[in-house]
Amino acid sequence: MADKQGLNGAYYGPKIPPTQQYHRHGRGSGCGCCCLVTLLLKLIITVLTLIGLFILIVWLIFRPINKVKFHVTDVALTEFNYTNNNMLSYNLTFNVNIRNPNKKIGIYYNRVEAKAFYEGQRFGYLSLTPFYQGHKNTTVLNVVFTGTQPVTLQGEDLTRFNSEKTSGIYSIALELSLRVKFKLGKVKTAVFKPKVECDDLKIPLNGPYVAGSSKCKIKF
Repeated sequence: MADKQGLNGAYYGPKIPPTQQYHRHGRGSGCGCCCLVTLLLKLIITVLTLIGLFILIVWLIFRPINKVKFHVTDVALTEFNYTNNNMLSYNLTFNVNIRNPNKKIGIYYNRVEAKAFYEGQRFGYLSLTPFYQGHKNTTVLNVVFTGTQPVTLQGEDLTRFNSEKTSGIYSIALELSLRVKFKLGKVKTAVFKPKVECDDLKIPLNGPYVAGSSKCKIKF
């Protein structure tokens, strides 16, 4: 095809085609930051909901009206002898009442460890069988400590022991280390690790136990 000529027969060369423009598409599909923000908001809402549910369940269980209660109801001490070679021989039995007054909340006791202390030193240990406590239920734990354990009593501790030996009444503490879950309907909480402390129990040797100040404290 003959090249076109301009006015006055001037030759301007072949016609230059228009420049093509290319648009580079982004890797995303229009989401980007918006999707990330939406995901974070959903995650925050979920976490806050779970925290709120957790707080509600704990409040329902441990509010003063419906608080789970532990009481030492009976103790039998038939042996409590400390020798010169720092050995303590003992035979001690506790009955502990656990009262769950809640109408809709059950408690899984996945681990129950009982420990006995004298003058701040542990001399007895017992791991109890896990159990489930239903709502509005009272469960009795039978805790038996028997054996011989090395214990060092010196100074005031030894003086106090000799004084209590004379009176026949010993100051012994009981502690329960727990791992529990709470159940509200079909919802179960995470694991809690409270400690139940029954301090300064006045226990007579071979005598009746008076459960006047046997209420225990729960610490989380």
